[in-house]
Amino acid sequence: MKKICLLVIGCAVYVFACGQAKPSYTQYILNNYILNPAVTGIENYVDIKLSHRNQWTGINGAPVTSYVSIHGPIGKQDMRTSATSFKVPGENPRGGKYWEEYTAPTPHHGIGVTAMNDRAGYINRWSFALSYAYHKPLGKRTTLAAGFSAGVNSVSLDRSKIDWGNLDPNDPAIGYSSGELKKVKPEIGAGLWLYSAKYFMGLSVLNIIPGKAKYVKNDKYGTYYTPNYFFTAGYRMLLNDQFNLMPSVMLQYWQPQLWGGHVNLKLQYEDLLWLGGSYRYSDLVAGYSAMMGLNISNTFNISYSYEVATTSRLRNYTGNTHEIMLGFILGNKYGDTCPRNVW
Repeated sequence: MKKICLLVIGCAVYVFACGQAKPSYTQYILNNYILNPAVTGIENYVDIKLSHRNQWTGINGAPVTSYVSIHGPIGKQDMRTSATSFKVPGENPRGGKYWEEYTAPTPHHGIGVTAMNDRAGYINRWSFALSYAYHKPLGKRTTLAAGFSAGVNSVSLDRSKIDWGNLDPNDPAIGYSSGELKKVKPEIGAGLWLYSAKYFMGLSVLNIIPGKAKYVKNDKYGTYYTPNYFFTAGYRMLLNDQFNLMPSVMLQYWQPQLWGGHVNLKLQYEDLLWLGGSYRYSDLVAGYSAMMGLNISNTFNISYSYEVATTSRLRNYTGNTHEIMLGFILGNKYGDTCPRNVW
């Protein structure tokens, strides 16, 4: 009975916190595209990311989130003089000289696609969306991008995974037949992204179309999907010619009067590897994270994060959170190992 109660409480907290909000990501800073469609096509190549997040490992049926994202530029002409992946001996390809010579890209378009699956106990949600963005230079080193996304979002409930114990399985909140347990809704998002050699700043809104996901016709039951607002900002500091220090923040807000904040710090060595840390605060779930990543050649990268819950209402039972991300770069004719504009 204790395990049943923990699972029920855990799913209730998760559905209340995340059923109305977008799923949580520890490593969103490595893929801001997942939160802001204006990032679409920001780099010189096709960027592919695969992510898997196992949250609250101490609870059976705890949230598990996986996604794949793909986006790239259309008609982008890079003005860099070097078109090879060979570095000059003794010179950091991402050192001070590189950023001093940074120029804004020419106007170009970007297209992308995301597919996500989010599962918590007997509740499963998946989404699929296409995105488009246009990048317009505002000066020699600064660019503004505007983008939008459109797709579908599905929420379903699997009655076979519910352990009713001695309770009555005829719960009117979830209906009485399998035909009542799946709902599909449209999903639209939009965003702005301002970026330069030393900073970025983004504002986006997802779930623009509000609505109610319910499993039965009775209006008494169900959960509302409301717009999710995100503000992100970061700054690049050159410590010396080998190391960059990149602090960043992210604020999230969604109704009814819930909000969350992230503070991140990333230390990067040349364009090879990096270490980072993060603190997450929200009304329901908070925690500390440690992250690390490695860039392999100019076609592959891998990163891992470990998050420890601190103020979750289930902190004595949840366990911790693991998240791994794999990245692939296609068409990298300029030899970029690290992203230029999304850090």
